Amino acid sequence: MPPEIIALIAIAAALGALITFIIVRAIMFAPEKNKKDKPSPVFVNGEAATHALTEMIKCKTVSDRVKENEDEAEFEKFEKLLPKLFPAVFSKCEYEKVSDRAMLFRWRGASSDAPTVLMAHYDVVSVVNEDWEKGAFDGVIENGVLWGRGTIDTKGSLNGVLSAAEALISEGYVPSHDIYFAFGGDEEINGHGASDIVNLFKERGINPGLVLDEGGAVVEKVFPGVKSPCALIGIAEKGMLNVEYSVKGGGGHSSSPTKWGPVSRLSRACLRVEGKPFGFKLTKPALELFNTVGRHSTFLYRVIFANLWCFGPILNLYASLSGGEMNALVRTSTAFTQMEGSKGVNVIPPFAKMVSNHRIIPGESMESVLSEIKKNVNDDKVSVRIIDGMNPSRISSTECDAWQTVKEAVGETWQEAIVSPYLMLACSDSRHWGEISDKVYRFSPMALSKEERGTIHGNNERVPLATIAKTVEFYIRLMKKV
Repeated sequence: MPPEIIALIAIAAALGALITFIIVRAIMFAPEKNKKDKPSPVFVNGEAATHALTEMIKCKTVSDRVKENEDEAEFEKFEKLLPKLFPAVFSKCEYEKVSDRAMLFRWRGASSDAPTVLMAHYDVVSVVNEDWEKGAFDGVIENGVLWGRGTIDTKGSLNGVLSAAEALISEGYVPSHDIYFAFGGDEEINGHGASDIVNLFKERGINPGLVLDEGGAVVEKVFPGVKSPCALIGIAEKGMLNVEYSVKGGGGHSSSPTKWGPVSRLSRACLRVEGKPFGFKLTKPALELFNTVGRHSTFLYRVIFANLWCFGPILNLYASLSGGEMNALVRTSTAFTQMEGSKGVNVIPPFAKMVSNHRIIPGESMESVLSEIKKNVNDDKVSVRIIDGMNPSRISSTECDAWQTVKEAVGETWQEAIVSPYLMLACSDSRHWGEISDKVYRFSPMALSKEERGTIHGNNERVPLATIAKTVEFYIRLMKKV
């Protein structure tokens, strides 16, 4: 037989073996068959929880980077409201005001070792009230839905924590380990409240066994080929970087423009940066997400997710073309958010600037991102500098009891959901706790539709009353496990 034929046969055999290997891996890449025991029922006083959250919403705790723009009386109103809503918590738990925007409760358990920290923030972002269908701070309930800023982000979680504790304390329940409630009042402006509490833990030598903050939720139609709801728990969060680009000189009358004025240079810089996306990266949170949720996908997607060693480039292309959350999951993202030039329509500005916001994937840093940006801009006349930012958080463990505890509480509360780790794309106060723990998780205990998620930081933020009760149920289950 001619050598060429032998070579072709060998290639065909190797290719056939490869295809068979890939298909077999996809077939074996099936959901794990874990028998779920029916969880014990949990009674929730939904009416009391709804009343408490309604009253919290009426407090206009809007945080602002300019302190004078904050209404201190509204923050004081919120703090004075809590003992009225949760008398058992304030009777049983030790409470201290750590700083002007940090509240800490300690519910003593049978042991003070490896305590649990449950987090939330009570500050909210501003509103344009005339753009809302209902008053943003009126606490309107209509057709089984509570409207108001903070119902989801995150007075809803704070209410869930304290309502659960109020119920359990009233029953005489004592947790196995200490439980702390850590509430910040300046999360929306990346303030110091959460870090003040972390510093206090450092001073007192307290090492948390589990920390839970806002983050993922129970969502649908967020993963290709998966029909079941997914309960996504963040085990890390991306970093954040704001970058300013500026150009000086070249201003004048628009009737006699020179080539490459400030706005033109900035526009070219914008296109150059957007035209060279940051590299594709598969991090531990993304890989664990694909390995968990991908098993429930359709067969074609399972072929891809079971064989990322082979189809990584396909996933990269899919993410690039689809954009959105999938793309942000596998690379550092870029979004240009501001541009400023001249105030006159016939004036070439002597100075112009723009800003880009980047969410940094684990494995990269503010410095590496800035270096890549400068290389892509490649223009000495464009000044590029960091405004502010933070590096990606520490990645928390999923091979520990703390992870199993959170996973079980989530799974028992939303029994039809696929519980999975993921990479949180936004920033939260929980990043500070990575300094003292690798058991920091991010989960907002609510089942949220795409429309409801879109109201966060937007108009008409609202939550169904059934969701309020479900949030309390989750925290009761979690508190009984820790």
